[in-house]
Amino acid sequence: MNIKVLPDVVANQIAAGEVVQRPASVVKELLENSIDSGSKNISLYIKDAGKSLIQVIDDGSGMSPEDAELCVKRHATSKISKIEDIFGIHTMGFRGEALASISAVSHFELKTRRKEDELGFVLSIDGTGPKKSSQSIGKPGTSVSVKNLFYNVPARRNFLKSNNVESRHIIETFQQIALTHPEIGFSLYNNDNETYVLKGSNFKQRIVMLFGKRFDERLVPVKEETEIVTISGYVGKPEFASSKKGEQYFIVNNRFIKSPYLNHAVMQAYDELLSKESFPQYFIQLSVDPSQIDVNIHPTKTEIKFLEERSIYAILRTIIRQSLGKYNIAPSLDFNRESVFDQSFDKEKSIKIPTIKVDTTYNPFNTPTKNVSPFEQKQNYEALSKMYQSIPDVDENEDVAEKTIKPSKINLPEENKAERARIIQLHNKFILTHIRSGFMVIDQHRAHIRVLFEDYLNRSKNATGSQQLLFPVSIDVSVSDMDLVSQLSSEIESLGFSINMLGKDSIAINGVPPGCAESDAGKVFLEMIEAFKSDIDFIKNQTQEKLAMALAKKMAIKPGIKLNEKELENLVDKLFACEMPYHLPNSKPIIITIPLDELNKRFNY
Repeated sequence: MNIKVLPDVVANQIAAGEVVQRPASVVKELLENSIDSGSKNISLYIKDAGKSLIQVIDDGSGMSPEDAELCVKRHATSKISKIEDIFGIHTMGFRGEALASISAVSHFELKTRRKEDELGFVLSIDGTGPKKSSQSIGKPGTSVSVKNLFYNVPARRNFLKSNNVESRHIIETFQQIALTHPEIGFSLYNNDNETYVLKGSNFKQRIVMLFGKRFDERLVPVKEETEIVTISGYVGKPEFASSKKGEQYFIVNNRFIKSPYLNHAVMQAYDELLSKESFPQYFIQLSVDPSQIDVNIHPTKTEIKFLEERSIYAILRTIIRQSLGKYNIAPSLDFNRESVFDQSFDKEKSIKIPTIKVDTTYNPFNTPTKNVSPFEQKQNYEALSKMYQSIPDVDENEDVAEKTIKPSKINLPEENKAERARIIQLHNKFILTHIRSGFMVIDQHRAHIRVLFEDYLNRSKNATGSQQLLFPVSIDVSVSDMDLVSQLSSEIESLGFSINMLGKDSIAINGVPPGCAESDAGKVFLEMIEAFKSDIDFIKNQTQEKLAMALAKKMAIKPGIKLNEKELENLVDKLFACEMPYHLPNSKPIIITIPLDELNKRFNY
């Protein structure tokens, strides 16, 4: 065994695997460097989802030629000088690994100039090649260009996802950083198209700029200051909760973090206000003494540890609950105020003693009688008899609220086509029917998804058109969702939607797929896009299938819906008319068969 020290070039390329996971990682590091330089305006340019170009231009303090030479070396930093400094970090970056790793796997160029210098400095690094430096003329600040990312590490480049996926990661990173520093102006240009131009503002305005005007009325403010933590920000009203985890942001000391522990505190605050399948939006800022947190537990610094995490958990849950109650969203009681004190009295007026009137002639045993003829008695008896006979028999041990509908008849698959089977609905969720070898259990929600999924795919292939609305429905979307919709416009319209872009953050829906109510057009469209972004069961080349699946999930009947006899029969017939009725495209089962042998074993036959 021969042990040797790795060359700096190889060490940097290996280190890049931790720091530079994808183009969005480069965007994060460069934007954070610009923030640390004291910039007031930062511009981001990307091409080919960051694979061809990532450029960040700022108007910060700039660097001297000496500092520019050092900044691309590993562990070169101005933030710390001893280990204790890590627990007093106020800046975004501090380990000095980013630029060294990025320059090792790309064509890297840095232009910088300080305000007090007449000339700037240019540094070029060609991956493993030698550094090239020269003087230049330019505005004060710094510009960093990263071209042909992973050109010399083809294995890593091959693992990158499609341009749509990588662009979405970049936009998410941009949103996270822009949200943490609303006082700074940010702009984003994707393939020479203007995506965001954000002016310096306050926190609420930055939320609306990033995620759409609809958030202006959806949010409730939260604020509390204690010795342990200062909390401020906004949480979403329960009625606007989403079925997917969407806009959920924790910002600790101006740094975006992910914290399942704090997320649990938020969900506890919404206890009994949301269903288990719903997730609220929140944008919460926490200010904590840097000595009470550890930010150095993850290479991307998105995870941290709190010294007083239990106390912060309790404070966060309490203030959110109070804010929801204060704005009449959650039920709250005011025990410090009695309603009697709200009454006003006139001291000059005398108070009358209440009087009680009694009817002295009332006799409870003296009830009026009505003479009923024999003919009327016979009619009343016959009506009562018919009503009694119409009441269905109910098992005394059965919950009447969960009584299933009468058995129906359906067509079965090949095994039982010779006969008609009985069908019942169980707990308004499953469909049961017997077959020769036992019985089948069908998930009604998944069955309807399968039916709609294949129907939407067939419509998209045959271009059957859409159901035109009498009045267009206008909806507000975030800029990132608008970018996604523009990329998927042809696939969306092939499913039956007819849409027009009304600027950067608004869409007009002129037509919907058959079966979609006009009142639900906006909600279905937004939830379809959200489901498309969240679905990871499809590979990148199955865009049409993924979109059809997202729409089918939103349009399908939900568990717990009671179906009548005709609806059950129609659903099962359509299911067995599908090409693949037994499971969804993501392999989740629709039908489970319980063989008779299994039942015999359970009863010890």
